[in-house]
Amino acid sequence: MAVEPGPDVLDAFEAAKGFMPVKEGLALYAAATEAAALGLPLLEVGTYCGRSTILLADAARAAGVSVITVDHHRGSEEQQPGWDYHDPATVDPELGRMDTLPTFRRTLHRAGLEDHVIAVVGRSPQVAAVWRTPVGLVFVDGGHTDEHANADYEGWAPHVAEGGLLVIHDVFPDPVDEWTGQAPYRIYLRALESGAFTEISATDSLRVLRRTGAGSLRRD
Repeated sequence: MAVEPGPDVLDAFEAAKGFMPVKEGLALYAAATEAAALGLPLLEVGTYCGRSTILLADAARAAGVSVITVDHHRGSEEQQPGWDYHDPATVDPELGRMDTLPTFRRTLHRAGLEDHVIAVVGRSPQVAAVWRTPVGLVFVDGGHTDEHANADYEGWAPHVAEGGLLVIHDVFPDPVDEWTGQAPYRIYLRALESGAFTEISATDSLRVLRRTGAGSLRRD
């Protein structure tokens, strides 16, 4: 039987601001539930307004672990003014810059999941550089340039525990999707070629890989 969140959690997920479709969200929830059984934290790179965080937090709550979600909350490239994924409601009227942190906090509060999430406000490479704790799952859903996707992969994939899961969102093999999914696709290929990860599922643009070896996770 497939593992799914309760109707209240699913309703909160669907009501939250964000871009993840329900089908991919259910696949993420199943992966998070499996990984949380390792008794280690779950880590998300790219919080935005907390849509996927809801699913991770519910899975973590059931297992008695926490979710760490890392984001600078200034928006990724495609979310800036003038781009297709920009939402004017996320702009701080005083500073004139994106700030998704208030919306994220409201999202968690409404879902009743604040106590199960540790929000780290900062840039992924800087946080990864000081991180020392193994995690049961890393969910990469940050910036979609090669610079940012590679930094997220190199910074966080080494922290996935043996048997843990690396989940990558927006994996689009077709070159027509250069802006939306080619960089995530390239780090997905890196993970497979590293010798450290084995793919266990694919749901639309969501890929789930298990840590099955030491491998080589950084460029020489």
